[in-house]
Amino acid sequence: MEFEKAWLSYRRNPQLAMRWSTNSVYSNFQGAIARNAVQELQAAAQEILGYPMTETHCQEEAGVLLLLDENQEVGKEGYEICQKGEQLLITSAGEAGILYGVFHLARELQCGRTMKNSCIRKTPDSPLRMLNHWDNMDGSIERGYSGESFFFENNQVVVNDRTRAYARLAASVGINGVVINNVNVKDRATWLIDEAFQKELKEMSDIFSSYGIRLFLSLNFAAPMELGGLDSADPCKEEVKIWWKEKMKELCTRLPNLGGFLVKADSEGRPGPFTYGRTHADGANMLAEAVKPYDGLIIWRCFVYNCQQDWRDRKTDRAKSGYDNFKPLDGQFLDNVILQVKNGPMDFQVREPVSPLFGGMEHTNEMLEVQIAQEYTGQQRHVCYLIPMFKEILGFHTHCSENLDTVEDIVTGRTMRNHNCGMAAVANTGNDENWTGHDLAAANFYGFGRLSFDASLSAEEIAQEWIRCTFGQDEEVLEKIEKILMMSWPAYEKYTSPLGIGWMVNPNYHYGPNVDGYEYDRWGTYHRADHLGLGVDRSHNGTGYAQQYLEPNTSMYDAIETCPEELLLFFHYIPYTYELKSGKTLIQHIYDTHFEGAEDVEEMAALWDSLKGKVPEKVFLRVQKRLGHQKDHSKEWRDQINSYFYRKSMIPDNKNRAIY
Repeated sequence: MEFEKAWLSYRRNPQLAMRWSTNSVYSNFQGAIARNAVQELQAAAQEILGYPMTETHCQEEAGVLLLLDENQEVGKEGYEICQKGEQLLITSAGEAGILYGVFHLARELQCGRTMKNSCIRKTPDSPLRMLNHWDNMDGSIERGYSGESFFFENNQVVVNDRTRAYARLAASVGINGVVINNVNVKDRATWLIDEAFQKELKEMSDIFSSYGIRLFLSLNFAAPMELGGLDSADPCKEEVKIWWKEKMKELCTRLPNLGGFLVKADSEGRPGPFTYGRTHADGANMLAEAVKPYDGLIIWRCFVYNCQQDWRDRKTDRAKSGYDNFKPLDGQFLDNVILQVKNGPMDFQVREPVSPLFGGMEHTNEMLEVQIAQEYTGQQRHVCYLIPMFKEILGFHTHCSENLDTVEDIVTGRTMRNHNCGMAAVANTGNDENWTGHDLAAANFYGFGRLSFDASLSAEEIAQEWIRCTFGQDEEVLEKIEKILMMSWPAYEKYTSPLGIGWMVNPNYHYGPNVDGYEYDRWGTYHRADHLGLGVDRSHNGTGYAQQYLEPNTSMYDAIETCPEELLLFFHYIPYTYELKSGKTLIQHIYDTHFEGAEDVEEMAALWDSLKGKVPEKVFLRVQKRLGHQKDHSKEWRDQINSYFYRKSMIPDNKNRAIY
């Protein structure tokens, strides 16, 4: 299947060519990463500037120098780009850092800047910058909205030109780890750690390695039984430990670029240590010991909860489960174990509080898990630029210390001075021609990578970079697409889920609207609306979830008066007549925001329509079609939500708009 170059579609810039005369490159190191770095620079020069850049073996003659320097203070993945006389030097202590520096230079050229007479130093903020793919070996993708898998087909591993193109895209935004298979490991995927797939995985791993990316696999905790024929997967049994040690020796010897494993255990039907009366620490540490000789990591997901809840029980709260399961284990995990924590306590809703595990786990490696696959935010049929959300999450103060207490501080290693930490995103790519189904959804892929590398970037800066790299230098295109992106997350929130309530979607496939879709469901997600009000009481009088935070956050969330209004219904049951800070009642706020959200989509669609002839026709038509669907669907959301709560409350809209 054909595929596009996305933001690496280098475009001619004749004006820039007049200000850039460098036409040769020198590298003081050899190997696959060096070749890719030189070739990337050559491609950028040829396509943007219009002339070839030759590789020279004479350092004094070269215009661009790629210099590996073990003493460079920016580290192995950082880089320095400085002009020295007539030469431009890209230096790093590691090969990957050189490659990132080359991509930085290419990005500057794409944005119309030469880097002449400038000097910059960059060190990645997050040590681990990872994409989690939920691809299945039959070619399907769980929560995939961009076609089928390009890693697997018909229960086979696929390695082709698209593999290399993907690695290039990922590396260009600083990604250094990729999990290729679904966290829900079952059927044929259990066998990925077997010898049968090692040839293809080695080929894929080598490609990734040439772009500074380590390959990771999702692991079936029950593999000793399903593959090894043992009668148990008990992590404390000696024969189970031996089986894993032998398996890891075999696997890591064949795949020297293997970074480690992602594990989902004891959640949503997946096997784990609970079966044997063991803890998550027992399970994770057993695997960590097996991979430690090979510099391997065990990334253990904290998405653990009982999905067999009784909806009648108002004290049982799924939001509490992550903290309840892992907080007692703080300090018990080995150093090569990282707990991967979802940004919120539930499941990638359009608005959730930050998980209390950030700040709550003071002696344990953690990484942040976000989702750029838009499972609950429009499934890449709606525009929903998520980087503003991620910025809010990273900036949240946990109050775990006097300083360095934000989520960003924790996942970058500044709080605990640890290196095994970082950020992961559930990926949004598939084998669609444009990679992400919705062309504008590529901004989330690009944005996550850039933000994980450089957390100081604003959502606006990232959007502007992506637009210039993807669509060129037209200022009208930049202005209007940036406005669409920055409007999109608030708009989606307005016409879907008010004030943090979430979830009003159809079970299983999670597309809405369906107000009561999960209301009487074993998964334990509710809005609890009646004729007087709605919301879930998570204060000390309710489920007690607010008590999992550190002060002053506990007190802030616990009281209706101080709870941030965007999360009011997540933490409290609120009467329809309750007056918000705006002076509006809760019910009027619901009506108004849902009308406003649909109107925002109308504006977004009009902005895009005005770009006809300014962006490639194929792209214009694809986005226009999706925005057309979003216009219709936002009105369906608006009308169903407003009608539902009108029928519950029997309080009319004070603006007399059509509510059914």
